[in-house]
Amino acid sequence: MIQITLPDGSQRQYPGPVTVADVAASIGAGLAKAALAGRVDGKVVDTSFVIERDAPVSIVTAKDVDGLEVIRHSTAHLLAYAVKELFREAQVTIGPVIEHGFFYDFSYKRPFTPEDLVAIEKRMSELSAKDEPVVRRVLPRDEAVSYFKGIGEHYKAEIIASIPSNEEVSLYREGSFEDLCRGPHVPSTGKLKHFKLMKVAGAYWRGDHRNEMLQRVYGTAWASKEDLQQYLTMLEEAEKRDHRKLGRELNLFHIDDHAPGVVFWHPKGWTVWQEVEQYMRRVYRDNGYLEVKGPQILDKTLWEKTGHWDKYRENMFTTESEKRDYALKPMNCPGHLLIFKQGIKSYRDLPLRYGEFGQCHRNEPSGGLHGIMRVRGFTQDDGHIFCTEDQIQGEVTAFTALLQKVYKDFGFSEIIYKLSTRPEKRIGTEESWDRAEKALAEGLRASGCEFEYLPGEGAFYGPKIEYTLKDALGRQWQCGTIQVDPNLPERLDAEFVGEDGARHRPLMLHRAIVGSLERFIGILIEQHAGALPTWLAPTQVVVLNITDSQAEYARDVAKTLQNQGLRVELDLRNEKITYKIREHSLQKVPFILVLGDKEKAASAAAVRARGNQDLGVMAVESFVERIREDIAAKR
Repeated sequence: MIQITLPDGSQRQYPGPVTVADVAASIGAGLAKAALAGRVDGKVVDTSFVIERDAPVSIVTAKDVDGLEVIRHSTAHLLAYAVKELFREAQVTIGPVIEHGFFYDFSYKRPFTPEDLVAIEKRMSELSAKDEPVVRRVLPRDEAVSYFKGIGEHYKAEIIASIPSNEEVSLYREGSFEDLCRGPHVPSTGKLKHFKLMKVAGAYWRGDHRNEMLQRVYGTAWASKEDLQQYLTMLEEAEKRDHRKLGRELNLFHIDDHAPGVVFWHPKGWTVWQEVEQYMRRVYRDNGYLEVKGPQILDKTLWEKTGHWDKYRENMFTTESEKRDYALKPMNCPGHLLIFKQGIKSYRDLPLRYGEFGQCHRNEPSGGLHGIMRVRGFTQDDGHIFCTEDQIQGEVTAFTALLQKVYKDFGFSEIIYKLSTRPEKRIGTEESWDRAEKALAEGLRASGCEFEYLPGEGAFYGPKIEYTLKDALGRQWQCGTIQVDPNLPERLDAEFVGEDGARHRPLMLHRAIVGSLERFIGILIEQHAGALPTWLAPTQVVVLNITDSQAEYARDVAKTLQNQGLRVELDLRNEKITYKIREHSLQKVPFILVLGDKEKAASAAAVRARGNQDLGVMAVESFVERIREDIAAKR
C-alpha cells in the first residue's frame, strides 16, 4: 500500500504506485481538471509522475506560485513549438522562466519582425486550442545528442553534450515538437491560454560576445485573463512613468555615448539630486554619523588585501602611473577602514558611524545599462558602523527606524524585510554566525517588522538584511541593506582598545538607505510619474503674467518667493496665458501663479495647483504659508 499525506494532514491509501494525476482525481473531478503539477516530498513534478512510496503530496494549480512557474515554463516551449511550425529552419536554444514571464532564444537567418511576433502568437493560440498532451521521456545523454543532431538542432546537441556522459536527460513532446527540459510541464497545451509576446532582442549564444547573435523573444504568461490584463495595464503605466522618457521631457538629465553608463545632470535634475543629497546629509548629521570623504583611486595592493581584486577584478576600472597599478573604487568600505585606522580607537568611541556620498565606478556590461537605474558611475549614500558584537542589535533597530522614516518622506509606505543567512561557503565559526543572525533578527523584531528568511543568501563573511520598497505600481526595488562584516576589519588589521586594555577587532556594519543616488532618483521619478512632491520639485512655483502691464508686479512676486527660499521660475513671454499654463503644467510644476490686473491691484495671485486644481485668488503671503506647509510636511 502507498500512503499519501495531503496538506491538510489527511491521508489516503492506494494499492500500488499512483500518479499525481490519479491522486488529484481521487480527491475530486474539479481538482483533477485544475491540476498543473504536483509537489511530492517538497519537489514539484509532472502530473504523470509516479509515486512509489509513502510521501506528502499536494496538487499544484494555477493559484499556486509554483503553478504560475510551470505555466510560464510550458509557455516558453509553446513559443518554440509555434516558431518551428512557422519557421522550419529556425533552431531553438534555451528558454527559461524570468520575472513575469519567459524568453526563448532562436537562431534564424533573418531578424523576426513585429508581424512575425503577431503570427507566432496566433499560432501559439491555435496550438493551445488543440490541447495536445505534453509527454515526457528519458534518454541516455549520447542518444539524446544523436537525436537532436539528427533533427538539425545543433544548439540543443551542444547543450546536452556538456552534460556528464553517465547521466540521462529528459525530453518533453507536444504534437510534432520535442524539446530538452528538466520540467515539470503542464499536462497539455490547453492549460496555456493567457499569454502575450512582448518584444525581440539580441542575445549572444551562451552570453559570449564571440558567439553568434541569437534572437531572444520575450513573452509573459499568467494564470487568468484578468491577471494578464492587469499586468499589461501596469506595463502601459510603467511606460508613461519611464524615467528615461521623463528625464528628457522634464530636462533633468541625459546619457551620452561619449560617456556610456555615466549621467549628465542638467540644472533641473541636479537640483533634484541636491535635494536628495542634502536631505540625506541632514539624516547623517541628526543620527550620529560623521561624514567622511575617501579618494577615488586606490592602489591595487589594497584591493588585493581586501579580496576584491580576485573576486571583482573584471568589474573594476584600472589605471597606471609611475609603474604603480591603481583602480577606481567600486565601493567605499576599504577607504572607511583606512580612516578608522588613523589614530588609536577606544571602546568608548564605539559605535563609530561613518557616512559618505561616495562616487564609485563599476565596469558593468553595456547590455546591462539602463538609464540612470543601472550605470557605471554612481554615488552611494554609503555608511559603515564600527561596533562590537553586543552593539549589533541596537544599531539594526535604530537603522531600521531611520530607514522607515526616510522612505516615508520620499513617498514609500510599504517595505519588505528579508534576512539572508549563512551560505554554504563562508568564513567564521558557527557560533559567530549564530550570534550575528540572531542579532539581526532581534533588531528587526524590536522594530516591529515582519520578515522572511533567505537561507544561504548571506555574504561569505556575514548575514545581511535587505530592505525592499514597493512603488505605486507594486514593483519592488531593493535599496537599503545592513550587513555584518568581520572579514574586512580582519584583512586590514583594524583594532580598538577594549575596556580590559587589550586590542580587539571591531565588527563592520555595511549599511545603505537609498543606495545609489542615481538609481534612487530614477525610482522617485517613476514613483511620482515625474510629478515630484513640492519639496523635491526642481521648480516649485512658476509666476505668469497675462499682459505686459503685470510684468513688474510679476518680478516683485517672484523675488518675494525667492527670498523665502523657494525655487521660482518667471515667465514673462508674450504668449497667451492658456498656452503658458499648459506648457508649465506639462512640466509638472507644483504651483502656477497667474497675475492679472485684479491680482496686481490686490497684491494677490490666482493659484493653480498641479493636476489642474484651481485654488482661487489668495494673498502672496497666504500662498507662501501654504507652500511652506507642503514642503515641511513633504506632501
